[in-house]
Amino acid sequence: MVYYDKNGIVIRDLQKGDAQIITDEEIAQGWQATTDKYEMRLRHQAEGKVIALVAEWNGSIAGYINVYPDSQCGAYANLGYSEIVDFGVLKKYRRRGIGSKLMDIAEQIAFSYSDVIYIGVGLHSGYGSAQRMYVKRGYIPDGSGVWYKDQICEPYRDCCNDDELVLYLLKNKK
Repeated sequence: MVYYDKNGIVIRDLQKGDAQIITDEEIAQGWQATTDKYEMRLRHQAEGKVIALVAEWNGSIAGYINVYPDSQCGAYANLGYSEIVDFGVLKKYRRRGIGSKLMDIAEQIAFSYSDVIYIGVGLHSGYGSAQRMYVKRGYIPDGSGVWYKDQICEPYRDCCNDDELVLYLLKNKK
């Protein structure tokens, strides 16, 4: 399904061949990547658990985002809230409005299922642009503190500033 098609940006459902293309592009930009998470999203999509989206820029895959309408993971698992997961725009396609359009479409979908959306954002500098974007879009910290490996990180507990260290943010439907 195509959700958006204007000014060179197309937002559509993730398809089987996309997993390898995205993985190859992520490796080319220096990320450690495998097709595993995209193949998992395809399975979840087939099971009706996720709306997995891909953005194209003038015909080339440029980014991705996923909406779990009733997430089974994270701070609000099994509460009927929509979760936005694994949002990314490849470096060579940034600053063209692709990320904003992906978020627009993901939020429209998420809010069609629940009045609250949540998202976990990493805390290291690699997530800096995402952190700023979420705040500008009206997301606020949920107040539960920092999470590490899907559990609240208790005060003074050791953790690692890796992709598993996240802060959950909420956005309410207006």
